[in-house]
Amino acid sequence: MTITDQRGAAIDLRTAPPETMAPQPAIVIDGVSKVYGHAGAAVPALDRVSLRVAEGEFVCLVGASGCGKSTLLNLVAGLDRASHGRVERPGGQVAMMFQDAALFPWLTVARNVELAMQLQGVGRAVRRARVAELLELVHLGSFADKRPHELSGGMRQRVALARALAQEARVLLMDEPFGALDAITRDLLHDELERVWRETGVTVLFVTHNVREAVRLGDRVVLLTSRPGRVAAEFQVTAPRPRRIESPEVAAAASTIVDQLREEVARHGRH
Repeated sequence: MTITDQRGAAIDLRTAPPETMAPQPAIVIDGVSKVYGHAGAAVPALDRVSLRVAEGEFVCLVGASGCGKSTLLNLVAGLDRASHGRVERPGGQVAMMFQDAALFPWLTVARNVELAMQLQGVGRAVRRARVAELLELVHLGSFADKRPHELSGGMRQRVALARALAQEARVLLMDEPFGALDAITRDLLHDELERVWRETGVTVLFVTHNVREAVRLGDRVVLLTSRPGRVAAEFQVTAPRPRRIESPEVAAAASTIVDQLREEVARHGRH
């Protein structure tokens, strides 16, 4: 695996050809800053962040708590507006997943997924057929009539993934979707997410505090500085898939990123 930071330093962990990035951008973040509050009470969250994510690419954002990862995701989702700069989403419809699956407890699994299409005015017959396809895609075809309280945490997140895809999303924004799950369930969902990503070709922008998770999943890992968030480095991960989170390659790559993350945190603490 080869990891390259923005300064051009390469760490050759494994001999592998770099993957070819899709030429068309799905997300364009250009000189984006975000400031909360005004005048003396102003708090800068992001400072001149620029990032392009190609169609079909899986990019992970990492950084210390409060570095603006979730803020950046909200800007891409259109849930908030940048103070300066521009955010474009030429890749198409965007859907967002959070740490909490946020399913409606009184609806069945099928109805939770179907509701997204119903709100878009999709006809009943088309909705039902699409729901069946999506539940099979996330391996929950036999759970269509269950309600959320009858499912495990991992299964609820798979329903949330199906619901996001039901919106015909071509860009999937994920804000620590597996952060509340145990290690074994999280590992299983890594496999599921990677499979769905490959089968659908969606673009994924994934926020996590877990650097190993980022290396396990991402084509590229983007490190943000402590507040205000800036792009400190980008690391291309070229190890062949599927990867295992406990593998020496993932551990070595994560260690390199963690070392730079620690430098960023220490630098922030000195100012």
